[in-house]
Amino acid sequence: MAEGAFVKKIEDLQDESAQLLTGRATVPALEEILYHPFPLLDHGFVRVVDYMGDDNAIVQAARVSYGRGTKKSTQDKALIAYLMRHRHTTPFEMCEIKFHVKMPIFVARQWLRHRTASVNEYSARYSILSKEFYVPSLEHLAPQSSINNQGREGALSSAEAARVLDILRSDAQSAYAHYEEMMNAREDGSVIDENRTGIARELARMNLSLNFYTEFYWKIDLHNLLHFISLRADSHAQYEIRVYAEEMARIVEKWTPFAHEAFTNYRMNATTLSGGAWQVVQRMLRGEKVSQEDSGLGAREWRELMEQIEK
Repeated sequence: MAEGAFVKKIEDLQDESAQLLTGRATVPALEEILYHPFPLLDHGFVRVVDYMGDDNAIVQAARVSYGRGTKKSTQDKALIAYLMRHRHTTPFEMCEIKFHVKMPIFVARQWLRHRTASVNEYSARYSILSKEFYVPSLEHLAPQSSINNQGREGALSSAEAARVLDILRSDAQSAYAHYEEMMNAREDGSVIDENRTGIARELARMNLSLNFYTEFYWKIDLHNLLHFISLRADSHAQYEIRVYAEEMARIVEKWTPFAHEAFTNYRMNATTLSGGAWQVVQRMLRGEKVSQEDSGLGAREWRELMEQIEK
């Protein structure tokens, strides 16, 4: 849906925050983008509407002390790296952030599998959804992957891609026309036919497809946000949710740069091996030739290990 339902409130918040003085920790780089929507996909966006804490809040929690103390920033950076490296999670929970996000419903259903946040979603029982639906660009249309039941690979012919896009658009337009017809109401809430009674919005919405847009506020602590990013910004994640996770990672870099650097080093660019995989690597380092058949690993784990080694 259009930003309309939220815009006035966001602008009011922005005006109010500009007039307030605060004694709490603030991050200038994040203040600069507060309330600013970063466009994603064809109608989506993500923006920060509030936050609490910074890198210093993480080290304060780890040291169980108050104020900035006498530690140098280099020591703070090293401590945060240590905490990340050794998986000390609670200090990162001392930072929280609230996003306003807008995405296709099928992306939202994936997103809300992450149950470690507070969520308040736009209600299609209360309001009429806008006529906004997601249609992928040509380069993001692909056949089903032959090795990953959750993914896609390869490319469609230009003719087949054009046919798919036409189906997506026509189905969504038809579904929305029937949605309005069943409610006897247009997108702006006006009545279509004064002589007819429409069904309730909560019933009419079931006719809409998963590519229609929804939006919600999403509040989460830094530890769980980084976990979300580690899964959804991964190269194997679905493109349509990955673009959101990647944008959020850039926001985290502005918000908590030391934590972001440690996260990138010890999570995103790191490799975790099973005991069996580590034994295979040790054998290879000793000069042994190891095949999948004598590695003790299953075919999938062997393939993943080879991908990691070849990076």
